[in-house]
Amino acid sequence: MMMYKFALDSLETKIEILKEEFHFLHDYNPIEHTKSRLKTPESIINKIQRKRCDLSFPSIRQNIKDIAGLRITCSFVSDIYRINDMLRNQSDLKIVESKDYIQNPKPNGYQSLHLIVEVPVYMSDRQEQVCVEVQIRTIAMDFWASLEHKIFYKYNEAVPPRLLQELKGAADSAAALDKQMERLHNEISEIKEHNMEHEKTGSKRIIIRDQEFHIPAALLDLIDAGQGNV
Repeated sequence: MMMYKFALDSLETKIEILKEEFHFLHDYNPIEHTKSRLKTPESIINKIQRKRCDLSFPSIRQNIKDIAGLRITCSFVSDIYRINDMLRNQSDLKIVESKDYIQNPKPNGYQSLHLIVEVPVYMSDRQEQVCVEVQIRTIAMDFWASLEHKIFYKYNEAVPPRLLQELKGAADSAAALDKQMERLHNEISEIKEHNMEHEKTGSKRIIIRDQEFHIPAALLDLIDAGQGNV
């Protein structure tokens, strides 16, 4: 368990560095927040028994890859794949498994990108490669998944079919919201870039009868010169 904790600590440090670097370079933070967890020994034993594997340390390490877990929550779907690329570009990390439930949602509507990442852990006498499960999702995906889990827990997984249909509909609504917010984000970014380009060229704008006109910098200079001669 100590090795898995160290692996989580190492990966969280990497994520924090990437987040600060991205914000410094692009004045934008793709990561809203992160949350880590370690499975309890009881949960590990239950899972190894469900898998019908040997109850031994080598068997646990071989068959259970999500003892350590890190959830990364983003604003937009594009951020998910951006973070995925960032992790893949880390030379000391190895992506051993990838499941894209965004391109291929689960039947109940669940969406997320799951990665199994091997993280090097440097002990005093050896180096260990430790697996960490990374889940990357948007705020809307995380909201839906959290509530769906609570509902299933309340019903002890015996959820009536009518509610299952409503949960699937809610998942579709969350996906539609993600697409809408991504579109709005892109349009606002384009407007911002457009305005910055005009500011760089030194032009200003006036609005006449709800129509926008840009005043070239050369004309502004002539106006300023004329005012100076008055």
